Amino acid sequence: MTASSPSATLDTRAVHAGRQDLTDLGVHAPPIDLSTTNPLGDVEAGGAAYEHLAGGDPPHPGDSNVYARLWNPTVARFEAAVAELEGGAAGVAFASGMAAMSATLLAMTADGRNHVLAVRPLYGGTDHLLATGLLGTTITYADPDAIGAAITPQTGLVVVETPANPTLELLDLRAVAAAAGEVPVLVDNTFATPVLQRPLALGARIVLHSATKFLGGHGDALGGVVVTDEATAGRIRPVRAITGGVLSPFTAYLLHRGLPTLPIRVRAQQESARIIAGQLAGHPAIRRVFHPSLEECDPLGLVGPGQQMAGPGSLLAFELVDGYEAAAAVTKRVRLITHAVSLGGVDSLIQHPAALTHRPVAAEAKPNAGVLRLSVGLESPGDLLADLDQALA
Repeated sequence: MTASSPSATLDTRAVHAGRQDLTDLGVHAPPIDLSTTNPLGDVEAGGAAYEHLAGGDPPHPGDSNVYARLWNPTVARFEAAVAELEGGAAGVAFASGMAAMSATLLAMTADGRNHVLAVRPLYGGTDHLLATGLLGTTITYADPDAIGAAITPQTGLVVVETPANPTLELLDLRAVAAAAGEVPVLVDNTFATPVLQRPLALGARIVLHSATKFLGGHGDALGGVVVTDEATAGRIRPVRAITGGVLSPFTAYLLHRGLPTLPIRVRAQQESARIIAGQLAGHPAIRRVFHPSLEECDPLGLVGPGQQMAGPGSLLAFELVDGYEAAAAVTKRVRLITHAVSLGGVDSLIQHPAALTHRPVAAEAKPNAGVLRLSVGLESPGDLLADLDQALA
């Protein structure tokens, strides 16, 4: 199989990315290399290979793979595939999205610039990790228009998420990158995926995904991945090697297997979410619906053909008129939709962010207790609306 053309559509690249070596291997499906250790040549060659991989380089020609904590070919195929879809030079995959975030924070603040600037809302785990200072970082939360003023000589990273978890707020990434100047910007692109948004083309340095979500797409594989330039990847890989948050080869295979259907899944789920958001916006039990397809949720005009986001995505949130008690009741009454955390899979999930994913977030940043988040799957939108209607009754 040959490399996909740079001019090929994302749909085509999603099918072929990371599979360029399969013809030479004489196989059609990516193989799963489960070796934890690999035979070495002589001591000098083995030592050189170890130094290359532990120091953050990919294998040099002739290098042994040495040890799976340092490098694995199945994981590397998945990394290359996501990097191609995001338009980056290199991917670095991890055992979870939070492992990816933790390693990146450590790598980008290891030079002593341990101040991190972030814009809320963020995924609850990311917000909590930053707020605790557990990794030796200090944190400033700033409004989007205050990013430039909040940066100091000690700022090593700007962290943003758009669309944001859980209420889908949008950030102008070009404006964020301009305000950040020379400080690298990390964008959590989990909600949008490269199908709808490519932050590296908008000025970001690092793109992060909880690969558990849309990339895998089936709720059966836990992983994370960052995409960036080769120099930055070279700073992140040694942290992964030292701390050990590596992605297993079998999980990498499952996540890679999810990529060919990613564009189809994202677009189909998005269209259902658009229908559901429009219907819920007029429901008497709902105070407000959050979805970028609604004009009031995209005040900067960031969504649409030729804009920052190609479409509004398949996540939406809504606030119940009667607050927490009503929201909790809806999670008990749904029948087709599953009450569970996570998102981006083929089946629809509903959850209460303030009580679950955003439970550890500081009170001033915690979502309203009447808000529910819905991840729309591949079921019929009519069936999902019927389930929501009976749950809201």
